Amino acid sequence: MFTKLLDQLQNYNIKNYQFGLVIIVTILSVFGAFMVDSARSGLFERQIMGVAIGFVAMVIISLFDYKFVLKYTWILYVISTVLLVAVLIPGIGVEVNGARRWIRFGEVLQFQPSDLTKIILILFFAYFFMRFQQHISKLRMLLASGILVAPSIILIHRQPNLSNTITLAILFCLMLFMAGLSYKVIGLLAAIVVPFTVIFLLIAVQPNQPFLANYQQERLLAFLNPEEFAQEAAMQQLNSVMAIGSGQLHGKGFNNDLPISLKNSNFVPEPHNDFIFAVIGEELGFIGSSIVVVLLLLIILMCLLVGIRASDLAGRLICGGVASLIAIQTFINIGVATLMVPNTGISLPFVSYGLTSVISFYMGIGFVLNVGLQPSKQANKYPNKYVK
Repeated sequence: MFTKLLDQLQNYNIKNYQFGLVIIVTILSVFGAFMVDSARSGLFERQIMGVAIGFVAMVIISLFDYKFVLKYTWILYVISTVLLVAVLIPGIGVEVNGARRWIRFGEVLQFQPSDLTKIILILFFAYFFMRFQQHISKLRMLLASGILVAPSIILIHRQPNLSNTITLAILFCLMLFMAGLSYKVIGLLAAIVVPFTVIFLLIAVQPNQPFLANYQQERLLAFLNPEEFAQEAAMQQLNSVMAIGSGQLHGKGFNNDLPISLKNSNFVPEPHNDFIFAVIGEELGFIGSSIVVVLLLLIILMCLLVGIRASDLAGRLICGGVASLIAIQTFINIGVATLMVPNTGISLPFVSYGLTSVISFYMGIGFVLNVGLQPSKQANKYPNKYVK
């Protein structure tokens, strides 16, 4: 394997390495470590350790041919499923605030398998959809795809982890679309899903509904009527919105000690994770918040641009999948902090606290970088033009 890696390295052109993407990701994640420490003192070293591990993993992964890795996606799929099952087993999975989402190693290190599952499923379906590209719009293909993604969605929902369940479901749908799903099928599915969603929401807000846990229903009701739940379920989001607004243009200052600040007054319970954007808005103002959004947007666009030049469908789906994952989590996290979507906790990519999250996103970027190192589809289309 080492000899094969050396051969691969000789075929790579350093000019194709997306150093710009590496720089932006690194700047954003280091910035995130400082914001995490500002939101909750004492977490900087752990977050930086996650960034360092993730950076090393990204570089190593970027040098391995993703086509070689894709051959073992079934093994990765099984490992991912086993880890999700293990989380639910008492004595293995760690329960925090009524949710069992982590596996603990030692006294301080915790691992959240759902973060890794998202990256593994991007690889798995990139390979799966490439193999069966000609049948992507057929009913049996859609059923098979649904059956394959179902275990992960169900197991993550059982933790319970609604935010990652929704993220994974949307990610799967977007990858189906990018794989070439027929517009007729998309229209048919929309005609089914949209009315079903409306009916689901109408039932979900009723007393004794069977779909959502009590706290999930309360969060949905708080989103629809925030004033009515201002002292209960909507309090966190309303305080977050006030904190972001109070930052105005320039913010109150990084790591300030004002007693009325979001972090110092405990207005929200997770300022270093789910509501990290509220801390950014309050301390760095509109300018700081805009810079974070622009950097995330640049990462998404650069991943998509690498995918456009990929040599095969799998490469395009890997890049598109990673870009979609970053976009989905960014939208949900900032949407929760600004009261645009119901309160459901999920990390802001490369910024929020969480070693597993940061490392998993770096791994995703590593695969994008490797796709960029492979010969482009233009080179494959006109091989003689690129032969010296």
